[in-house]
Amino acid sequence: MMKPSQINVLIACEESQAECIAFRALGFNAYSCDIQKARYNPKHHIMGDVTPYLNGRAWFKTQDGHRHRLSKWHLIVAHPPCTYLCKVSSVQLWKNGEIDQVRLHQMELAADFFRRCLQAKADYVAVENPLPMKRAGLPKPSCFIQPSWYGVKYTKKTLYWLRNLPPLLPTLIYPNPKEFVRASRGKYRSRTFPQVAQAMAEQWGKYILDEINK
Repeated sequence: MMKPSQINVLIACEESQAECIAFRALGFNAYSCDIQKARYNPKHHIMGDVTPYLNGRAWFKTQDGHRHRLSKWHLIVAHPPCTYLCKVSSVQLWKNGEIDQVRLHQMELAADFFRRCLQAKADYVAVENPLPMKRAGLPKPSCFIQPSWYGVKYTKKTLYWLRNLPPLLPTLIYPNPKEFVRASRGKYRSRTFPQVAQAMAEQWGKYILDEINK
């Protein structure tokens, strides 16, 4: 029987470490990776380009200088940048009545990275983003969630593309939530709420353990 400590989890494009912390709290061998420094624990953070790890590499040096060599990544949860992909930014594709070719190229690069995340070499994969613009040509998402489904006092529709994972189930509905973007005025908009991270760790962690131990 495999234990949580034997399940290797990579949270791609996460400097806040909210999800890394949630998985580690349940005993999973989780690491975050981002081009920025870790917000909390450098022992569990890979600072740099995540692409090699999406391609299957499981040996690395964490921000504290220690080297690690794992057998594989069992679960990869990715948060590719949405700046050039999200629907609300589609208006910026146009400049003086014509498509801005520089911005279009940036969107194409972002879409390519998104697909790399979705095709990551792991048995279980989840990719998170807001609603994308049609021009990006991304596949249809598997599901969406609202933070208010997990006891958070805000709404912020978040889409997930899943591979071999079930949709997250609500845990605690918060009554009469506020819309997060307006309430926050941009502050912390890209971070995962701890309550949502906890739901991921509990639900997906249990699912993966049950599947592996069948």
